[in-house]
Formats: sequence, C-alpha cells, structure tokens
Amino acid sequence: MAANRLHILSQTPSLANHFISELRDVTVQKDSLRFRRNLERLGEVMAYKISETLPYAEQTIQTPLAQTQQTLLQEFPILATVLRAGLPFHQGFLNYFDHSTSAFVGAYRVEGARKLSVHLDYMATPHLEDKILVLVDPMLATGKSLVLTYKDMLRFGTPKRIIIAAIIASPEGVAHLQEQIPEAELWLGALDEHLNEQSYIVPGLGDAGDLAFGEKNEKVQ
Repeated sequence: MAANRLHILSQTPSLANHFISELRDVTVQKDSLRFRRNLERLGEVMAYKISETLPYAEQTIQTPLAQTQQTLLQEFPILATVLRAGLPFHQGFLNYFDHSTSAFVGAYRVEGARKLSVHLDYMATPHLEDKILVLVDPMLATGKSLVLTYKDMLRFGTPKRIIIAAIIASPEGVAHLQEQIPEAELWLGALDEHLNEQSYIVPGLGDAGDLAFGEKNEKVQ
C-alpha cells in the first residue's frame, strides 16, 4: 500500500499508545468498561487525525459581538462499522463527526482454521454514491470480513473516497486490503507481527468483541 495511503498512529509518540497498551494488557482487560472506553477514545483520536485530511471551506459565523470567518468541514463522512466489536470504536468517531450518518453491518466468521468462512447477515446503510465513507473495525486480521463488507456495500453506491480504520492490524490483512481495495486509505493504531494458525493477530489483544461485551456462544445457526 502506498505510503500516503497507510497511516500508523503508534509510529508517532502520543497518548494513543497508552490507550492501545491498555487494550492489550491482560490485567486491564478484566475491566470491560475501560476496554470499551479505550476503543472509544482511539476512535476519537483517529477521527481527529482523519479530519485533518477532509475538505474545508471558509464560512461566516455570527458571534454576539461581530461576524468572523471560520474554516469549517464541508462534508461529514458516512461512518460504517461491523457489529458487534466495532460499536465502541464507531462511537468514538461519532463523538467527533457528530453530523455524520451511520451504516451498520452484521458479519461473522467461522473460526478454528486458517481458511475462514465469512458471512454477512445484516446491513443498514444510507446511499453511498459520491460520499466519503469511513469503515471502522477494531481488528484487521485476515481482512476478509472488511473486504466482503465493503464490496457488498457498493450495492448502495460507489463512494468517492474510502477510508478504513482499525486499531490493530496484521501484515496479512493489510496486504489483502491492498490487493482487493487498492483505492482504500488505511488508518491503523498499530501494525503487529503476524497471524497465528487460528488467524488471530500476534501480539494482538484477543477477541475485541468478547472483551467489550462478554463471551458469545460460538454456535452459528
């Protein structure tokens, strides 16, 4: 992926590294409320950094004393996330892009082997034609669910710009996105070492959905 399309927050020292460290720490992970809040805080940090790349224009604002010129965002992006782990991360983006509309996708993967089967079973999205789309998911492991999600969303129009945001990613997932969605801009909290045989990111942090909301029944109906 071209350097100008790949942004990694952890390469620059900031408080984002503290939030990522707490997400990884097995002792801090026991506090699900703090885990969710750190996902949300990283969404806020990443939203702010992404906002610096969006289009702005001068507008006149009336204060109680006078008019003044302010540089304001021209277009709020559509924010999309994959249920359920993406919800706190998405909320962080929504806290900052508070005029944005949202899209939600239900996706799950059948785990237990390197060869994964990914399924979509729910989608609610506004029209995407000629919009800026920010697709957020805390963990970019194989990248298969994000690619499948994005390609299915294209039924609702082709965005003029696609930004994918993840907190922790694997090199394999980044490579898969580069191949399948070459136009995407990728924003990461950290780029980790590799995927293990169960397609979990190493060192990673475990299952973000379970840590945020509790363990799930693995049975797929």
